[in-house]
Amino acid sequence: MTADLDNGLALAVGVLPAAIVGLPATRRGRRAIVVLGAFVGVPILVGSVLANVPALAVLGIFLLAVGSAELAGRARVGLIAMTLGLPMVGVGLSYTEVDVSAGLAVLMIVGSLYAFVVSLAWPERPPPGPPPPLRGPGLDYGLRLGGAGATAATIGFALDLDHVGWACAAALLVMRPVPEMQQIRSVGRIVSVALGAALAILWVDADPSDAAYAAVAVAVVAGAAATRESRWYITSAFTTFLVFLLLLHAAPEEAAGRFNERLLETLLGVGIAYLFGLALPAVLRSRPRSGRPGEATA
Repeated sequence: MTADLDNGLALAVGVLPAAIVGLPATRRGRRAIVVLGAFVGVPILVGSVLANVPALAVLGIFLLAVGSAELAGRARVGLIAMTLGLPMVGVGLSYTEVDVSAGLAVLMIVGSLYAFVVSLAWPERPPPGPPPPLRGPGLDYGLRLGGAGATAATIGFALDLDHVGWACAAALLVMRPVPEMQQIRSVGRIVSVALGAALAILWVDADPSDAAYAAVAVAVVAGAAATRESRWYITSAFTTFLVFLLLLHAAPEEAAGRFNERLLETLLGVGIAYLFGLALPAVLRSRPRSGRPGEATA
């Protein structure tokens, strides 16, 4: 950052996936950090390619959601694709210039490679027990997840939003098969995005030195790593803070517009996720089921 603030901040964003996944017990297992970086970077590129044909992007989000939800019950890679890769495809919808999204993908992968190398300095520890058996969310959830992502993308393209992917990513990030978890993530994301963006604006307005930018980036990455297992969804406060530094450090006059845009699109995405993740299942559960002739309806 002291040599090139733009690339330094971008690389700090690239390290975030590794901070969020934590430190695997064995050095062999730490190769998963690189895989996770690819699961963040490559889907952004895929979303960017799809964004150039809006109808294809909407259909692609829907099909990827259904497919990843089905795969989530069969392989852990499917669970990662559904909870991380799919929202990153949504993020990629904001970038119609493929060369820009390709650069972001490379930075994510380079950041993860760097984090993997650093992680090797930590000693190994006994690995945890075997993971719990997979329980897929089912086709019903996949269809609703796809509906939420496709709806958010459709609204973004129809309104010609500057960042089509922000609402789409918010909807896909907060939706979960368990209603209680979705409620916590919905409130957490709104509060975290508002807080992270506001603090970033205050930081940029203070006009700190490049060295100070470097120091705060280290603190933010450390904070994301330290709180990754929190029951409350506060990770987005750290990611939003770094993204806003990247967007505003050279254009602080855009702060108010960027804040309003980010917050409103987050509210839109969370609202769409509420509709498909919580309201629709409640309506379906309340409908009476017709029984066999001669039996009372439930």
